[in-house]
Amino acid sequence: MPPTNLPISRIFPANSTRRQFLKNSAATISGLAVSSCGWRLADVQSAPPVQGAADQLFLYTWAGYTDKALLDRFAEKTGIRVVADVFSSNEEMLARVQAGGGRAYSIIYPSDYMVVQMTEQGLLTKLDHSILGGLDRLKKQFQNPVYDPGNRYSVPLSWGTTGLIYNSEQLTEAPEDWNYLWQHKQELTRRMTLASDVREVMGAALRMLGYSLNSTNPEQVKKAYEKLVELKPAIASFTTDAWRPQMLTGDLKVAMCYSSDANEVIPDNDKLKYVVPKSGSSLWTDTLVIPKGAPNPEAAYKWINFMLQADIAASLVERLSFSTPSEDAFSLLAPEVRENEILFPSEAVLKNCEGVAPVGKFMEVYDRYWTKLTSG
Repeated sequence: MPPTNLPISRIFPANSTRRQFLKNSAATISGLAVSSCGWRLADVQSAPPVQGAADQLFLYTWAGYTDKALLDRFAEKTGIRVVADVFSSNEEMLARVQAGGGRAYSIIYPSDYMVVQMTEQGLLTKLDHSILGGLDRLKKQFQNPVYDPGNRYSVPLSWGTTGLIYNSEQLTEAPEDWNYLWQHKQELTRRMTLASDVREVMGAALRMLGYSLNSTNPEQVKKAYEKLVELKPAIASFTTDAWRPQMLTGDLKVAMCYSSDANEVIPDNDKLKYVVPKSGSSLWTDTLVIPKGAPNPEAAYKWINFMLQADIAASLVERLSFSTPSEDAFSLLAPEVRENEILFPSEAVLKNCEGVAPVGKFMEVYDRYWTKLTSG
């Protein structure tokens, strides 16, 4: 399980998409950017939200946090029909909420760093813990997270790491750290990808150099950029999801990815392995919040309580491939799932992980280097 007192977790910039559609999905999604983490979406609809319907609950979520079985079970239990609209990045979601779209939804799924921003902007409802059950059964580090002390505005739903997926048959030796990419640049030329995510990629280079993933030191960030410039000629692309079929076919040898993606892809090719680089990487958490002006807050609380149920949380781990913060749900998992170190890394691995925190106006520096790195 993760160590206590972890920093604010991973960020998903506007270029970053984190979920992918289920094959043969029955859902019809209009105007949706395919997300990157490779997670699944089944029978989730995108429809114009309707204000005030007591028997409807509108979610704004990553594609992949709901499926038909989940929605059907909630409807059977509560009589409430769920309609899920999806976003491809936290920034896309925030922009819609800031434009007034938040009032169309009763539940939103921001990442932890985004909870900070939304709280500071007064966009979230303070949760009534007397209505919620199960918060005390979360793993300790999730009961008082640094991004939302006491879970006043959010409830943690899932978490994971960022690392490298690689083809063990094609590489001369297994990667252990980010510096492997530089050391084996010739062997990996045009056969590796990095994420389409400024903070993840810059953060990986910063950690490799011994700096914080959240550095606001101009010289440190410049050094990270310069290291990435050295590597760029060998990079096939910056992508957060297109690596999946290429890894499966052997066209790529290594790709930067999220643990949930790796866990989903590896069963399709037993030559694929996943590693969290030993110099450190990012650790992320996704949450449930109720926006101010939610049209159906009563249903929102029912949804949160439903998602906190141990059997529900456990079934989502096994069906949708993400790590649960619930102690009770973890205990219900099959032994092979509990022992899956991709989903549940050891403390020795996680002690080097760092959450991606907002860096304020210094983000302009990151963005400037990112534009230079990825252009041309």
